[in-house]
Amino acid sequence: MTDVSRAEEIVATLRARLGRAVAATGARPGASVAVATAAVSALALAFPGLDIAVASLFHHGADGFPADRNGFLLDVRHAGMGVTRIVVVSLVVAFLGKLFVPMLMRAVSSRKLLFLATSMALGPGIVVNSILKEFWGRPRPRQIGEFGGSMEFFPAWVPGGACETNCSFPSGEASSAMWLIALVFVVPERWRRGATIAVLAWALTISVNRMAFGAHFLSDVVIGWGLTATIVFACRWALIDKVGPMTEGRIDDGLEWVGERLLGLARRPAAWFRAR
Repeated sequence: MTDVSRAEEIVATLRARLGRAVAATGARPGASVAVATAAVSALALAFPGLDIAVASLFHHGADGFPADRNGFLLDVRHAGMGVTRIVVVSLVVAFLGKLFVPMLMRAVSSRKLLFLATSMALGPGIVVNSILKEFWGRPRPRQIGEFGGSMEFFPAWVPGGACETNCSFPSGEASSAMWLIALVFVVPERWRRGATIAVLAWALTISVNRMAFGAHFLSDVVIGWGLTATIVFACRWALIDKVGPMTEGRIDDGLEWVGERLLGLARRPAAWFRAR
């Protein structure tokens, strides 16, 4: 076999393996994201200096992290927080509509609504903000000695840092921005490619912005993305892929029943006051 033939065989083998890997990723995206998150976590633990090296790109000596004083970048941050608030309020309003105006809200898919609410609550809500950020204790870049702070640097996934609350690991705002990928699964299929590109671009913008502020390390951001995306895919499998029209009808009926009972309870005090 000539060297050229051998090279062509190697290239063909690599292409075939890459094709199988891509097919496996598409078939089980949640598992693939979870594995990727584990790999990034292992890399962050093996080379903790990478976090400091990336953070130093945004640090300017005595000026600290000047991005956190830039008006435009502050507006970008506020926009990211505003988008999250709008999504949360919209979900609450949609659920109230399901409870109290069920006939009008039958056009809104209950399983998709439950998918969005559950993935938001579990991902950015509970796992990221309520558990990890509150109890892991990892200081933010601007808080550690390498960048003029007073706290000791801690690698990702290593608990016990001096930060007491709302800490660095992982990034809540990056996680919330990545959660928007959940919307891709509820929009019409013809919009999904564009929606995916827009969400990923938005998540990258919000995340780099937080790193520029000295608020998060690279691993805070990437692991936050991975945890959130894994939960989104798991909720999609449980609440969309495995829930059929019959079950969705029962969910609608259950929400309607709850709404009727709540309205009944609300009418009792009103009737009592009228009788007085």
